[in-house]
Amino acid sequence: MKGLEIAEKYYLTYGAPMMHDLFPELEGIVAAGLVGSGSECMGYDDEISRDHDFEPGFVLFLPPEEVVDRALAFKLERAYAKLPDEFMGLKRNRDVSFDTGRHGVVRAADFFRAKVGDPEGDLSLEKWLSIPEHYLLEATDGKIFRDDLGIVTDVRKKLAYFPEDVRLKKLAGALMLAEQASNHNYERLLAREDKAGAGLAIGEYVREVISVIFLLARRYKPFYKWQFRAIDDLPAFAPLIEDLESLLSTGNTVGEAIEKRSRIRRINAALGEAIRAEGLSDYEGLHLDAFAYCVNGKIKDPSLRNLHIMAGAE
Repeated sequence: MKGLEIAEKYYLTYGAPMMHDLFPELEGIVAAGLVGSGSECMGYDDEISRDHDFEPGFVLFLPPEEVVDRALAFKLERAYAKLPDEFMGLKRNRDVSFDTGRHGVVRAADFFRAKVGDPEGDLSLEKWLSIPEHYLLEATDGKIFRDDLGIVTDVRKKLAYFPEDVRLKKLAGALMLAEQASNHNYERLLAREDKAGAGLAIGEYVREVISVIFLLARRYKPFYKWQFRAIDDLPAFAPLIEDLESLLSTGNTVGEAIEKRSRIRRINAALGEAIRAEGLSDYEGLHLDAFAYCVNGKIKDPSLRNLHIMAGAE
């Protein structure tokens, strides 16, 4: 059973009864769920995931202090700490020196402030551009088990995905960097016989292509170790995994470089097709920088459109 399912069962078995019996006045105003960092919040956990930071638990999200004061919050923390140590073969970690803050009691405002910099999720276009995507994913992944007042759910709705102009700005930047790393820097580094540098250039190309993929799919890009796993869930782009993996795992001899060029062309063609399908460009070639300028031109907000084309690049 996946960690998210275990967390919900643990909440329903022990957490919900605790709230009902000991804190009836809070039952309808405290939200409960499991969101944030951790593979279980994305549904990507497996047996290897259980070697660290994996335990039965959930998060209780508190409203502002004027609604639930510190004294009552402390009592709730103490009650949560007393929940059973074992559940479904898993043990809770009682060593506070290894506390990851993934479970327990937290102010909803503090959670969102830590993830996106604003307790209500009200972000300017510039702020949207500056937040690492995996933080936005951590603010919106997982599952909320109960939230009568919407103190968590309402903010998550605001953060569900980038505003369209922000998506386009980030897409333009990623396309520019992918072109720069492949058709420019990779070729120059090969000409200099700098195989290590060529390997780094290919790594940058793959990194930016992955950004393009998630932006085209309108999905937040997860932390790097889960990106290939997440692409596998995207039917339109999963076929690119083989080419991307090959680019990263092979060398830069003459023969390997020829094969890499072929794979880059195939990837660029697939990305171009997806961009044209969205109506973002009519360009029929394989140069990603040409697509980048077309995409940037589709941005409606003039101040954002007129920022440097790579203003949204990570």
